[in-house]
Amino acid sequence: MSESPVLLTPGPLTTAIETRRAMLRDWGSRDPAFIALTAELRARLLRVARGESSHVAVPLQGSGTFIVEAAIATLVGPRDRLLVLVNGAYGERMVAIARRMGRAVEALRWPEDRVVEPAMVAEALRADLGITHVALVHCETTTGILNPLPEIAAVVAGEGRAFLLDAMSSFGAIGTDLSSVPVTALLASSNKCLEGVPGLGFALIEAAALERAAGNSPSLSFDLHAQWRGFEADGQWRFTPPVQVVAALVEALRRLEAEGGPAARLRRYQENFDTLLAGMRRLGFTLFLDDAVQAPIIATFRMPQDGRLAFRPFYDALAARGFLIYPGKLTQAETFRIGCIGALGRRDFERLRGTVAEVLRTLEVA
Repeated sequence: MSESPVLLTPGPLTTAIETRRAMLRDWGSRDPAFIALTAELRARLLRVARGESSHVAVPLQGSGTFIVEAAIATLVGPRDRLLVLVNGAYGERMVAIARRMGRAVEALRWPEDRVVEPAMVAEALRADLGITHVALVHCETTTGILNPLPEIAAVVAGEGRAFLLDAMSSFGAIGTDLSSVPVTALLASSNKCLEGVPGLGFALIEAAALERAAGNSPSLSFDLHAQWRGFEADGQWRFTPPVQVVAALVEALRRLEAEGGPAARLRRYQENFDTLLAGMRRLGFTLFLDDAVQAPIIATFRMPQDGRLAFRPFYDALAARGFLIYPGKLTQAETFRIGCIGALGRRDFERLRGTVAEVLRTLEVA
């Protein structure tokens, strides 16, 4: 296997050589050059979502889960109540985070193969006026299902509640226009559709909502209001930033702009997905989801029911040939996942298609 396998995962993922090269320079975290780089990062993130006039960008060291925890701790106050709309493992994780933070939280659940239904959300909010915040995972990486964001956001705004959006697996490809879709806080990370490297999360938060959140967070390092005030005061991070990760993400954002923005990136991912799906279906694999609710970000395939193929030998054989896939994360079916994102194109998935066929022959799976 080569030194750099093809990462067919929902993150970390395969990055462009230019993005990796951006990490070769050392930066002084208090140096004016790095302060300017941080300012460019924050401005570019807002531009991707068209949130310049209403939101502020608050980056934070750590994974996507870190920024979700920070946002819940900061924006959901001790006397507030959070409703999480759950149809996968990452919605369940938001429930667990809120409980650990001592916040009042409830869950409204759907099966893993069904989208969140706006009418049910509206009914729940009208029935319980004590709910102050609603949280949703836009594209559930558990399966690759895409929840109907504009409709749910409109319902939450219409009922006068704050809306927290986990856009980890959609931001940078599946457009989120903060100038027209009412989202109080959008949460994402550096290493998915933006095609950066792991180590940085960020929140795009309505400035007025963040102002009101002063003093809410029980955490020193996860306090996004304090993080924001630090950036506004002197442009610096409160604690040591992952300087190379910041540099890589700025380069990745420049590449996103050069590619044509989220719409162009989505077209590439869709072509990747279509190529993958056509090949896998010819080899006898079926999607877990219905096509109508499947996002072209990550595809969940069912393992054959007859037991002829086990995940571990399948994974190991692909890995030996330079392709890393992901195990399933479902409670109701044995599956595996293949990501369609990263610095990859149609030819990579054509090559994968041939490799899967070769592996099946090697494993003597008809």
